[in-house]
This record gives sequence, structure tokens and C-alpha cells, in this order.
Amino acid sequence: MIGRLRGTLLEKQPPWLVVDVAGVGYELEASMTTLVALPVIGEVISLHTHLIVRDDAHLLYGFAREQERALFRALIKVNGVGPRLALAILSGMDEAAFQRCVLDDDVKSLMRLPGVGKKTAERLIIEMRDRFPHWEPVDDSLAGLGGAPPTPARHDPLADAEAALVSLGYKPVEASRMLAGLEGEGSSTEAMIKAALSRRMAG
Repeated sequence: MIGRLRGTLLEKQPPWLVVDVAGVGYELEASMTTLVALPVIGEVISLHTHLIVRDDAHLLYGFAREQERALFRALIKVNGVGPRLALAILSGMDEAAFQRCVLDDDVKSLMRLPGVGKKTAERLIIEMRDRFPHWEPVDDSLAGLGGAPPTPARHDPLADAEAALVSLGYKPVEASRMLAGLEGEGSSTEAMIKAALSRRMAG
């Protein structure tokens, strides 16, 4: 099991990133929360990881915080929740916000996440109520990833942001609507994704 990687950030194309560790490039998929926190390409980063082995692939997932990985591991144990939906949940809200939704029986907020209908939201609340992993309070600084600004976007940041939202499970029309008018939110793909997700969760 690969539990942690420390190396040079080579590529960042949400929701994917590549980390060079001693000459080996590891491709990982990460939540938007983690991707937004990453420093510029070329910087050294450290990520908690979770490896899923399938017959046709070895899939590696990266997380900025140990508590984010712990919640991911708890989520994929819920009936009907796979890694992609778990990442979508972590991209839409942090651990503390998700915990509040579960403890407050907030089905409505959970249903704003892509791929989460009423039945899935109710199942998450029921099954996750007693499954919360132990974690420290969420650290917004995400220490250890570096404090540098996000990587300047290459190509078309708006198109990249839309593609990333679609990869999370949003329909193309919905992703386009979420991003409408956000071109001025910043020059990076990550800035627009973060703004779009915040807008979505605000209703």
C-alpha cells in the first residue's frame, strides 16, 4: 500500500496531478479542495494517498490532509458510494461541513453534490453517523503543501474548469451554468472551480 508521497509536482490538470518521486512519475486523482491548495508546478509537495487495486488498473488518490483521506476511506465503505462519488463529495465540501450535514440530517445540502440524490443523501446520513474517523479540526492553511499561489493556467482555464466539473459528475450544461460569469474570478482553473463549487453549495 502506498500511504504517502513526497516529491516534485510535475503536472496539474484537474482532477489529475503527477508527482515525481525519485524519477518515477506517480499519477494521482485528487479532490478540488486538495488541488486548489497545491503550489506551483516545480515545487515539492507531500500528499497522503490511498491506493485502489482493480483487475484493469491501480488507482492512486491524493489528499492534502490526513482527515480528508480518512473521510474518503469511510465514504467508500458506504453502500453505493465509489471513489469518484467520494471525491465529488470532498470537492464540494470539507470534512467539517460534511459532518455537520450528517449530524443535522441536512439532506438538502448533500443533494447539491453531483451524483447525490435523495436516497443516496439519506443513506450517507444513516451510515456515516457512527463512522466518522478521528481527526483534528480542519486546518485551512493546509500546511505542508506550500503557500505559493496556484499554478497559472495553461490553455483555456474556463474549458479546463468545465471539464473538471464534468469529471466530478456534473452534466456539461450544469457545469457551464455553474461557471457562467466566473471568468473574472482569477486566471487559474482552480480558482474558477472553487468559485463554481461554492456557488453551487450556496444554492
